[in-house]
Amino acid sequence: MFSKPAIALGAVLSAGLALAASAETVIKIGHGAAETFHMHRALLKFEELVEAGSGGEIDVQIFPSSQMGPDREMIEGVQTGVLEMAIPPSSFFAGWDPAFAVIELPYMYASKDIAFDVLDSEAGDGMLARVEDQGLVGLGWLELGVRNVTNNIRPITSPADLEGIKLRTMKVPAHVATFETLGANPTPMNFGEVYSALQQGVIDGQENPLAIITSQRFYEVQKFLSTTGHVFAVYMPVVSKPFFDSLSEEHQQLIRESMAAARAHQAELVASEDAAQLEKIRSAGVEVLELTAEQRQAFADQTESVRLQYREEVGAGNYDAWVAAVSAASGN
Repeated sequence: MFSKPAIALGAVLSAGLALAASAETVIKIGHGAAETFHMHRALLKFEELVEAGSGGEIDVQIFPSSQMGPDREMIEGVQTGVLEMAIPPSSFFAGWDPAFAVIELPYMYASKDIAFDVLDSEAGDGMLARVEDQGLVGLGWLELGVRNVTNNIRPITSPADLEGIKLRTMKVPAHVATFETLGANPTPMNFGEVYSALQQGVIDGQENPLAIITSQRFYEVQKFLSTTGHVFAVYMPVVSKPFFDSLSEEHQQLIRESMAAARAHQAELVASEDAAQLEKIRSAGVEVLELTAEQRQAFADQTESVRLQYREEVGAGNYDAWVAAVSAASGN
Protein backbone atom coordinates (compact mmCIF):
# COMPACT_ATOMS: atom_id res chain seq x y z
CA MET A 1 0.00 0.00 0.00
CA PHE A 2 2.82 2.39 0.86
CA SER A 3 5.32 1.61 -1.88
CA LYS A 4 5.06 4.90 -3.79
CA PRO A 5 4.88 7.13 -0.71
CA ALA A 6 7.74 5.16 0.84
CA ILE A 7 9.93 5.89 -2.18
CA ALA A 8 8.99 9.57 -2.09
CA LEU A 9 9.52 9.77 1.64
CA GLY A 10 12.89 8.07 1.46
CA ALA A 11 14.16 10.48 -1.17
CA VAL A 12 13.12 13.67 0.58
CA LEU A 13 13.72 12.64 4.18
CA SER A 14 17.34 11.69 3.67
CA ALA A 15 18.02 15.22 2.42
CA GLY A 16 16.84 16.69 5.71
CA LEU A 17 18.82 14.50 8.10
CA ALA A 18 21.87 16.71 8.29
CA LEU A 19 19.77 19.83 8.91
CA ALA A 20 17.92 18.12 11.74
CA ALA A 21 21.02 16.81 13.47
CA SER A 22 21.12 19.62 16.04
CA ALA A 23 17.39 19.52 16.89
CA GLU A 24 15.91 17.15 19.46
CA THR A 25 12.63 16.86 17.56
CA VAL A 26 11.87 16.93 13.83
CA ILE A 27 8.41 17.69 12.43
CA LYS A 28 8.09 16.79 8.76
CA ILE A 29 4.98 18.32 7.14
CA GLY A 30 3.58 17.21 3.78
CA HIS A 31 1.01 18.99 1.63
CA GLY A 32 -0.08 19.06 -2.00
CA ALA A 33 0.01 22.77 -2.90
CA ALA A 34 2.67 24.83 -4.65
CA GLU A 35 5.16 26.95 -2.73
CA THR A 36 3.50 30.13 -4.04
CA PHE A 37 0.12 29.15 -2.55
CA HIS A 38 -0.96 31.07 0.56
CA MET A 39 -1.29 27.91 2.66
CA HIS A 40 2.37 27.05 2.11
CA ARG A 41 3.42 30.57 3.03
CA ALA A 42 1.29 30.32 6.18
CA LEU A 43 3.19 27.14 7.07
CA LEU A 44 6.45 29.06 6.73
CA LYS A 45 5.13 31.30 9.51
CA PHE A 46 4.33 28.17 11.53
CA GLU A 47 7.87 26.90 10.96
CA GLU A 48 9.36 30.22 12.04
CA LEU A 49 7.29 30.42 15.23
CA VAL A 50 7.81 26.80 16.29
CA GLU A 51 11.56 26.84 15.74
CA ALA A 52 11.99 30.19 17.51
CA GLY A 53 9.58 29.34 20.31
CA SER A 54 11.33 26.03 21.01
CA GLY A 55 14.76 27.61 21.05
CA GLY A 56 15.85 25.35 18.20
CA GLU A 57 14.71 22.17 19.95
CA ILE A 58 12.17 21.53 17.16
CA ASP A 59 13.14 21.48 13.49
CA VAL A 60 10.17 21.94 11.11
CA GLN A 61 10.62 20.65 7.55
CA ILE A 62 7.91 21.40 4.96
CA PHE A 63 7.49 19.29 1.82
CA PRO A 64 5.06 20.93 -0.67
CA SER A 65 3.74 19.89 -4.09
CA SER A 66 2.83 16.30 -3.11
CA GLN A 67 6.47 15.35 -2.52
CA MET A 68 5.16 13.01 0.17
CA GLY A 69 2.49 11.55 -2.11
CA PRO A 70 -1.22 12.28 -2.69
CA ASP A 71 -3.33 13.55 0.20
CA ARG A 72 -4.83 10.22 1.26
CA GLU A 73 -1.41 8.59 1.35
CA MET A 74 -0.01 11.48 3.39
CA ILE A 75 -2.81 10.98 5.93
CA GLU A 76 -1.93 7.28 6.06
CA GLY A 77 1.72 8.25 6.55
CA VAL A 78 0.78 10.32 9.61
CA GLN A 79 -1.41 7.50 10.94
CA THR A 80 1.49 5.06 10.70
CA GLY A 81 4.06 7.52 12.06
CA VAL A 82 6.11 7.72 8.86
CA LEU A 83 5.23 11.42 8.69
CA GLU A 84 4.62 13.71 11.67
CA MET A 85 2.16 16.12 10.03
CA ALA A 86 0.05 16.56 6.90
CA ILE A 87 -2.21 19.35 5.64
CA PRO A 88 -4.96 17.61 3.62
CA PRO A 89 -8.37 18.98 2.62
CA SER A 90 -10.91 18.15 5.31
CA SER A 91 -13.03 16.21 2.83
CA PHE A 92 -10.45 13.40 2.64
CA PHE A 93 -11.26 12.38 6.20
CA ALA A 94 -14.72 11.27 5.03
CA GLY A 95 -12.95 8.14 3.78
CA TRP A 96 -12.55 7.13 7.44
CA ASP A 97 -15.50 8.96 9.00
CA PRO A 98 -18.50 9.91 6.79
CA ALA A 99 -19.38 12.83 9.10
CA PHE A 100 -16.59 14.90 7.52
CA ALA A 101 -18.44 15.05 4.21
CA VAL A 102 -20.82 17.64 5.67
CA ILE A 103 -18.12 20.34 5.76
CA GLU A 104 -17.76 20.62 1.99
CA LEU A 105 -21.27 19.98 0.73
CA PRO A 106 -22.26 22.30 -2.16
CA TYR A 107 -23.64 25.72 -1.30
CA MET A 108 -23.62 24.98 2.44
CA TYR A 109 -22.54 28.51 3.46
CA ALA A 110 -23.66 31.93 2.25
CA SER A 111 -20.15 33.33 2.85
CA LYS A 112 -16.64 32.41 3.90
CA ASP A 113 -17.10 34.26 7.21
CA ILE A 114 -20.10 32.10 8.04
CA ALA A 115 -18.14 28.96 7.19
CA PHE A 116 -15.31 29.91 9.55
CA ASP A 117 -17.78 30.82 12.31
CA VAL A 118 -19.13 27.27 12.05
CA LEU A 119 -15.67 25.71 11.97
CA ASP A 120 -14.69 27.71 15.06
CA SER A 121 -17.86 26.73 16.91
CA GLU A 122 -18.62 23.72 19.09
CA ALA A 123 -19.63 21.88 15.89
CA GLY A 124 -16.18 22.42 14.37
CA ASP A 125 -14.42 21.45 17.59
CA GLY A 126 -16.43 18.23 17.53
CA MET A 127 -15.09 17.46 14.06
CA LEU A 128 -11.51 18.02 15.21
CA ALA A 129 -12.05 15.64 18.11
CA ARG A 130 -13.32 12.89 15.78
CA VAL A 131 -9.91 12.33 14.16
CA GLU A 132 -8.44 11.11 17.42
CA ASP A 133 -10.13 7.79 16.63
CA GLN A 134 -7.91 7.72 13.52
CA GLY A 135 -4.68 8.14 15.49
CA LEU A 136 -4.50 11.86 14.70
CA VAL A 137 -4.73 15.22 16.44
CA GLY A 138 -6.54 18.00 14.54
CA LEU A 139 -4.83 21.37 14.88
CA GLY A 140 -7.59 23.57 13.48
CA TRP A 141 -8.40 24.83 10.01
CA LEU A 142 -6.55 26.55 7.17
CA GLU A 143 -8.27 28.02 4.15
CA LEU A 144 -8.26 26.16 0.86
CA GLY A 145 -10.80 28.57 -0.62
CA VAL A 146 -14.00 29.05 -2.55
CA ARG A 147 -14.03 26.64 -5.49
CA ASN A 148 -14.83 27.85 -9.02
CA VAL A 149 -15.11 26.09 -12.39
CA THR A 150 -12.76 26.54 -15.36
CA ASN A 151 -13.03 24.76 -18.71
CA ASN A 152 -12.15 24.80 -22.42
CA ILE A 153 -15.58 24.02 -23.91
CA ARG A 154 -17.95 26.94 -23.25
CA PRO A 155 -18.81 29.75 -20.81
CA ILE A 156 -20.63 28.42 -17.73
CA THR A 157 -23.44 30.63 -16.44
CA SER A 158 -26.11 28.01 -15.64
CA PRO A 159 -26.19 24.31 -14.70
CA ALA A 160 -27.22 23.44 -18.26
CA ASP A 161 -23.88 24.79 -19.53
CA LEU A 162 -22.02 22.03 -17.65
CA GLU A 163 -23.74 19.27 -19.61
CA GLY A 164 -21.20 16.68 -20.75
CA ILE A 165 -18.10 18.63 -19.71
CA LYS A 166 -15.34 16.31 -18.48
CA LEU A 167 -14.38 18.01 -15.25
CA ARG A 168 -11.62 16.99 -12.88
CA THR A 169 -12.72 16.78 -9.27
CA MET A 170 -10.99 15.70 -6.09
CA LYS A 171 -11.45 12.06 -5.11
CA VAL A 172 -14.32 13.12 -2.86
CA PRO A 173 -17.68 11.38 -3.38
CA ALA A 174 -19.71 14.48 -2.45
CA HIS A 175 -17.88 16.55 -5.06
CA VAL A 176 -18.45 13.85 -7.69
CA ALA A 177 -22.15 13.67 -6.78
CA THR A 178 -22.43 17.45 -7.04
CA PHE A 179 -21.19 17.59 -10.61
CA GLU A 180 -23.11 14.52 -11.67
CA THR A 181 -26.24 16.31 -10.47
CA LEU A 182 -25.23 19.41 -12.44
CA GLY A 183 -24.87 17.36 -15.63
CA ALA A 184 -21.08 17.35 -15.95
CA ASN A 185 -18.88 14.28 -16.36
CA PRO A 186 -16.84 14.40 -13.11
CA THR A 187 -13.41 12.77 -13.35
CA PRO A 188 -11.60 12.22 -10.02
CA MET A 189 -7.86 12.67 -10.41
CA ASN A 190 -4.81 13.25 -8.21
CA PHE A 191 -3.98 16.94 -7.98
CA GLY A 192 -0.47 16.60 -9.40
CA GLU A 193 -1.83 15.24 -12.70
CA VAL A 194 -4.31 18.04 -13.43
CA TYR A 195 -2.17 20.52 -15.41
CA SER A 196 -0.89 17.93 -17.90
CA ALA A 197 -4.38 16.41 -18.25
CA LEU A 198 -5.78 19.84 -19.14
CA GLN A 199 -2.88 20.53 -21.48
CA GLN A 200 -3.36 17.22 -23.31
CA GLY A 201 -7.15 17.45 -23.47
CA VAL A 202 -7.69 14.38 -21.28
CA ILE A 203 -10.14 16.54 -19.32
CA ASP A 204 -12.02 19.69 -20.33
CA GLY A 205 -11.87 21.55 -17.05
CA GLN A 206 -11.33 21.56 -13.31
CA GLU A 207 -12.63 23.33 -10.20
CA ASN A 208 -10.51 25.06 -7.59
CA PRO A 209 -10.11 28.33 -5.68
CA LEU A 210 -8.58 31.30 -7.51
CA ALA A 211 -5.36 31.02 -5.51
CA ILE A 212 -4.80 27.46 -6.72
CA ILE A 213 -5.77 28.30 -10.30
CA THR A 214 -3.06 30.98 -10.26
CA SER A 215 -0.38 29.17 -8.22
CA GLN A 216 -0.72 26.07 -10.45
CA ARG A 217 -0.96 28.22 -13.61
CA PHE A 218 -4.12 26.46 -14.78
CA TYR A 219 -5.00 29.70 -16.60
CA GLU A 220 -2.37 28.76 -19.18
CA VAL A 221 -4.45 25.77 -20.31
CA GLN A 222 -8.04 27.00 -19.76
CA LYS A 223 -10.30 29.35 -21.75
CA PHE A 224 -13.20 30.09 -19.37
CA LEU A 225 -13.61 30.70 -15.64
CA SER A 226 -16.98 31.00 -13.88
CA THR A 227 -17.26 32.16 -10.28
CA THR A 228 -19.66 29.39 -9.33
CA GLY A 229 -18.50 29.41 -5.68
CA HIS A 230 -19.96 25.94 -5.30
CA VAL A 231 -17.91 24.72 -2.32
CA PHE A 232 -15.97 26.42 0.43
CA ALA A 233 -13.09 24.11 1.27
CA VAL A 234 -10.63 24.02 4.14
CA TYR A 235 -7.51 22.11 5.06
CA MET A 236 -7.35 20.33 8.39
CA PRO A 237 -3.76 20.16 9.67
CA VAL A 238 -3.23 16.87 11.48
CA VAL A 239 -0.36 15.53 13.54
CA SER A 240 0.38 11.96 14.59
CA LYS A 241 -1.27 11.42 17.99
CA PRO A 242 1.52 9.19 19.38
CA PHE A 243 4.08 11.79 18.26
CA PHE A 244 2.07 14.70 19.68
CA ASP A 245 1.53 12.87 22.97
CA SER A 246 5.29 12.33 23.23
CA LEU A 247 5.92 16.10 23.27
CA SER A 248 6.08 18.22 26.39
CA GLU A 249 2.97 20.23 27.28
CA GLU A 250 4.91 23.40 26.45
CA HIS A 251 5.75 22.15 22.96
CA GLN A 252 2.19 20.94 22.38
CA GLN A 253 0.90 24.40 23.29
CA LEU A 254 3.54 26.02 21.10
CA ILE A 255 2.43 23.95 18.11
CA ARG A 256 -1.25 24.80 18.66
CA GLU A 257 -0.57 28.51 19.11
CA SER A 258 1.77 28.63 16.11
CA MET A 259 -0.84 27.00 13.87
CA ALA A 260 -3.44 29.56 15.03
CA ALA A 261 -0.99 32.35 14.21
CA ALA A 262 -0.30 30.76 10.82
CA ARG A 263 -4.02 30.81 10.06
CA ALA A 264 -4.23 34.51 10.96
CA HIS A 265 -1.26 35.18 8.68
CA GLN A 266 -2.93 33.23 5.89
CA ALA A 267 -6.11 35.31 6.25
CA GLU A 268 -4.05 38.46 5.70
CA LEU A 269 -2.45 36.97 2.59
CA VAL A 270 -5.80 35.89 1.14
CA ALA A 271 -7.43 39.28 1.77
CA SER A 272 -4.59 41.08 0.00
CA GLU A 273 -4.44 38.77 -3.04
CA ASP A 274 -7.99 37.78 -4.10
CA ALA A 275 -8.67 40.66 -6.51
CA ALA A 276 -5.19 40.45 -8.05
CA GLN A 277 -5.59 36.74 -8.72
CA LEU A 278 -8.80 37.26 -10.68
CA GLU A 279 -7.14 39.98 -12.72
CA LYS A 280 -4.11 37.79 -13.38
CA ILE A 281 -6.38 35.05 -14.74
CA ARG A 282 -8.25 37.56 -16.89
CA SER A 283 -5.06 39.16 -18.22
CA ALA A 284 -3.80 35.70 -19.28
CA GLY A 285 -6.64 35.60 -21.82
CA VAL A 286 -9.18 33.59 -19.85
CA GLU A 287 -12.79 34.76 -20.24
CA VAL A 288 -13.98 35.41 -16.69
CA LEU A 289 -17.69 35.17 -15.96
CA GLU A 290 -18.55 36.69 -12.59
CA LEU A 291 -21.88 35.11 -11.72
CA THR A 292 -24.66 37.01 -10.00
CA ALA A 293 -26.27 35.81 -6.78
CA GLU A 294 -29.31 34.75 -8.83
CA GLN A 295 -27.16 32.69 -11.21
CA ARG A 296 -25.40 30.94 -8.31
CA GLN A 297 -28.76 30.24 -6.70
CA ALA A 298 -29.72 28.15 -9.74
CA PHE A 299 -26.70 25.91 -9.05
CA ALA A 300 -27.60 25.79 -5.34
CA ASP A 301 -31.17 24.80 -6.10
CA GLN A 302 -30.12 21.99 -8.43
CA THR A 303 -27.71 20.53 -5.87
CA GLU A 304 -30.21 20.45 -3.00
CA SER A 305 -30.68 16.73 -3.63
CA VAL A 306 -26.96 16.17 -2.94
CA ARG A 307 -27.21 17.90 0.42
CA LEU A 308 -30.26 15.86 1.34
CA GLN A 309 -28.60 12.64 0.15
CA TYR A 310 -25.66 13.32 2.43
CA ARG A 311 -27.93 13.79 5.42
CA GLU A 312 -28.20 10.00 5.31
CA GLU A 313 -24.52 9.48 4.43
CA VAL A 314 -23.13 11.51 7.32
CA GLY A 315 -25.89 10.59 9.76
CA ALA A 316 -29.00 12.66 10.42
CA GLY A 317 -27.73 13.81 13.81
CA ASN A 318 -24.37 14.99 12.45
CA TYR A 319 -25.99 16.70 9.47
CA ASP A 320 -28.70 18.44 11.47
CA ALA A 321 -26.20 19.67 14.06
CA TRP A 322 -24.00 21.14 11.34
CA VAL A 323 -26.93 22.81 9.58
CA ALA A 324 -28.06 24.24 12.92
CA ALA A 325 -24.56 25.68 13.43
CA VAL A 326 -24.70 27.22 9.94
CA SER A 327 -28.11 28.70 10.73
CA ALA A 328 -26.83 30.16 14.00
CA ALA A 329 -23.75 31.63 12.31
CA SER A 330 -25.99 33.11 9.62
CA GLY A 331 -28.13 34.87 12.22
CA ASN A 332 -31.21 32.82 11.41
